[in-house]
Amino acid sequence: MSTNDAMDVLNSTQHTIREALIKMGFGEEMYELLKEPLRVLTVRIPVRMDNGKTQMFTGYRAQHNDAVGPTKGGVRFHPDVTEDEVKALSIWMSLKCGIADLPYGGGKGGVICDPRKMSFGELERLSRGYVRAISQLVGPTKDIPAPDVMTNSQIMAWMFDEYSRIREFDSPAFITGKPIVLGGSQGRETATAYGVTIMIHEALRRKNIPVEGARVVIQGFGNAGGYLARFMKEKGAKVIAISDAYGAIYNENGLDVEDLLDRRDSFGTITKYFPQTISNNEMLELPCDILVPAAIENQITMANADKIQAKIIVEAANGPTTPEATKILTERGILLVPDVLANSGGVIVSYFEWVQNNQGYYWSEAEVHQKLEAILIGAFEKIYDTHLKRDVNMRLAAYMTGVRKMAEAARLRGWI
Repeated sequence: MSTNDAMDVLNSTQHTIREALIKMGFGEEMYELLKEPLRVLTVRIPVRMDNGKTQMFTGYRAQHNDAVGPTKGGVRFHPDVTEDEVKALSIWMSLKCGIADLPYGGGKGGVICDPRKMSFGELERLSRGYVRAISQLVGPTKDIPAPDVMTNSQIMAWMFDEYSRIREFDSPAFITGKPIVLGGSQGRETATAYGVTIMIHEALRRKNIPVEGARVVIQGFGNAGGYLARFMKEKGAKVIAISDAYGAIYNENGLDVEDLLDRRDSFGTITKYFPQTISNNEMLELPCDILVPAAIENQITMANADKIQAKIIVEAANGPTTPEATKILTERGILLVPDVLANSGGVIVSYFEWVQNNQGYYWSEAEVHQKLEAILIGAFEKIYDTHLKRDVNMRLAAYMTGVRKMAEAARLRGWI
């Protein structure tokens, strides 16, 4: 995300939080507390590269609010990471935890780097260096990291090992998204996509559209988009278009999802194998039942909101729809399931992993899915009811639900 885009996302998030707090009767003091993270750490990480030279990397860790409990949130490795982006993402994590009624506040981390241009060894040294840099601020009862954009279970394993070395005891509850053999949870890798699938099912019910034969367009074919395509295909839906960073492929009769999953690379790139593609913008405007932005921010804006032909939009990515576009889509009768609800499956199953690590007792994948469905369906119903009863759009309804627990906790602690 560019610096300007990150600032726009942070500003729009703050605006919606203010609106949600006003709707619930909280004053300006509460907004001043919640509009920014309580702590933001900037670190410089020296990494010995394969050519023998030392390169400096800049990283961040934001802890939005710990009134409810320890902060929780992912770490992304990306060349466009900015401080404002990390701040906004930590606020979103607080909202997700509030929506799911988890005992957490929101956190987020990031390192400015391009892992696609780094060797395995360089990535390991960077991962360990980041943990050393933030080790005083994180821990199982302080702040629990997790995977995010361009990080994975292997990177979490390195971070877990480094933290355990620093603390001189095994501490699996320090970080989630780990490999199963190191205390990871069943169902964690697919959690975001599985959660989005549940949200799609609930949204289709409200629109009286059967899953069987429903036309689905998915922007992004990484972890979330790839698994989502498989889950929707298994439920009988028709995935008619998917995209990566370079374009999109479209077939109105449905794509061969398993073939695409077999052929994509580790970063979700697939369109290079197809001579005929369409642009991402064209794909967003295709006629369909469900549109799932599962890539990056600011994809649906004032410029294209009136051209969207989907009946339902479910935001698997963070911040894919601008506030202005949200207003246009709502006025057009398109049901939008906002990111802080739709993609919260990841943090919910991360919470399950943390609980299992603390207990030393591990659940089956079926148990994880059952518990995840119960939380998400309950959250959807609560937000949808707020949307109808308070006559607000789904995003504002989600923010009202997400901010309530945090604001009440801060008030009861005597912070406000």
